[in-house]
Amino acid sequence: MKNYYLSLIAIFIAFWAVSCTSSQKKEKSLEQAAPQEITYSTDDPKSIIKAVEMSCGGWDKLWEQKDVEFTYSYKYPQEGTEDLSTERYVFDTEQSWAKYTKHDINVMPGMEGEVIQYYDGNSAFLKHNESMVEDEAAIGGCHFLRKANYFWFVMMYKLNNPGAQFESAGNETLENTSYDKVKVTYDPEVTGKDENDTYILYVNSNTKMVDQFYFSLPAFGIADPIILMKLEYEEINGLKLATKRSIWMPSENGYSEEANLVQTSTNVKFNNGFTDDTFAM
Repeated sequence: MKNYYLSLIAIFIAFWAVSCTSSQKKEKSLEQAAPQEITYSTDDPKSIIKAVEMSCGGWDKLWEQKDVEFTYSYKYPQEGTEDLSTERYVFDTEQSWAKYTKHDINVMPGMEGEVIQYYDGNSAFLKHNESMVEDEAAIGGCHFLRKANYFWFVMMYKLNNPGAQFESAGNETLENTSYDKVKVTYDPEVTGKDENDTYILYVNSNTKMVDQFYFSLPAFGIADPIILMKLEYEEINGLKLATKRSIWMPSENGYSEEANLVQTSTNVKFNNGFTDDTFAM
C-alpha cells in the first residue's frame, strides 16, 4: 500500500504541474518604468499570492536569468530509490532538457544506461543509450515530466495562472511562526476538468513566502487536502528558490517522521547561454 501511494504522489506531481502550465506562458512585462508597489492584505488573498512572487524575487528577475542548469534528485528515502538528472530550462521558450544518470522511479525504471529527455516547447524527444526512443507511451511520459519539472522550478512565480481562485483560510501558528493560509482552487470552466485539486498554502507572515502547503488528489480518491509538502529555500542571484521539497503522505498513524519523497536541486547556475544546439538530440 505504501508503494501504491508513493506512485500516486509521483503521478500527481507531474499531473498538477502540467495542468497549471497548460493555460498560459507567463510573458515578460514590457511596462517596467516604475517598481510596482505590492500590498499584503489578509482581506485580499490575491495580494498575498502576488507578495509571494515578489518575495521570491519576481518573474522579471527570473526572466532576466534567461536559462538555468542544476542537478536534480527525486528520491524515495524510505525505499532507497532515486531519479538523478542534470536539468536545463530556457525561460522564454520553456524548453526543458534533462540527462538522467539514475532513473529508478519515473524515467524508464529497470533500464540500464543514460536517458536524455527534451521538450522544445511543442514536442518531446527521448533518447536511451544514444538511440532515439519511438515508443509513444514513453514519449508521452517524457512530455509530461519535462513540463512538470519546469513548473516546479518556476512555481512561486506562476501561482496566479488563469483559472486559479484564492480564498483566505485564516491564520495558524506553527513552531512560533505565524502563517496566513490561502486556499487555492481552480475554475473548471478554465481548466476543463470536472475534478480540480485544492491547495492550502501556508504563507509566512514575516517573510511572505510559502513554507509548506497541503494538497488533495481527487482523481485518486483523496478529496481533502491532506498530502503535505514542506519547502526549503536558497537565495541565488537575488532569487529565492525552493531547492528542497519534502512530501508526506498520511497513514492511519498520521505522518511519518521521515518524508516519503524528497526533491532536491543543487548546483544551480543561471545565464548559461543555452541555444537550440545545446539541446540537439
